[in-house]
Amino acid sequence: MYQSLDPALIIATLEKLERRISERFPGSGLSRVSDELTVMARETSAKVAAIAGPNYVMRSVRVVLLIGGALVAYLIWHALKLEASAELTSIVQAIDAATSLLIVCGGLALYLWTLENRWRREQALEALHELRSLIHVIDMHQLTKDPTAFGAPRTSSSPDRTMTPFQLLRYLGYCSELLSLASKVAALFADKIRDPSIVDAVGDIERLTAHLSQKIWQKIELIQERLPTRPASDALAPRVDA
Repeated sequence: MYQSLDPALIIATLEKLERRISERFPGSGLSRVSDELTVMARETSAKVAAIAGPNYVMRSVRVVLLIGGALVAYLIWHALKLEASAELTSIVQAIDAATSLLIVCGGLALYLWTLENRWRREQALEALHELRSLIHVIDMHQLTKDPTAFGAPRTSSSPDRTMTPFQLLRYLGYCSELLSLASKVAALFADKIRDPSIVDAVGDIERLTAHLSQKIWQKIELIQERLPTRPASDALAPRVDA
């Protein structure tokens, strides 16, 4: 059970994070983004199962190709058994005239044989592109959350900064968690579909979320430096994760 990702556990974690964000920041844009990511995770779970499963319509094409290839091989084998005669000469001439046609048919056969894999790759990459867009939306929510702006003079175009340092700390923490879970949603494709292009695309998303999360944690470290040190009595109190 620890050798593959469980979509149900990822969705359950996202649902819990969505409740935490809504309770801490009710009606915020981040809570709506969290809800969107949860919906996308549910859709991804069903989509991965559908894409990774066999497509019997496309696989029937492979059966037809195999039958056609077997028929061509039989005809070639039968032609080689013929003795040198006028009949053999006619067959050789026909094969020579049909060489270009066989090349075209071979290309068509290769196209049809790889049709299922290309369809699977296209569907997965399209879903990963949507997930990448949502990741950038998550990043947009933390761009204006600058801890160095506390107490700085405001301009008419300055964003609203009504959060306390503790609230900002939690907000940025939620953004980092959303990015991490988004990468796990993307990893569902690589976990079930062993296609090099899909694995590379998932790796790009994981590197993107790690880079964005690193920037968030730089802000978190700045806020932690500004927060007062907890007294010794508080260090023994149970920690509430919210």
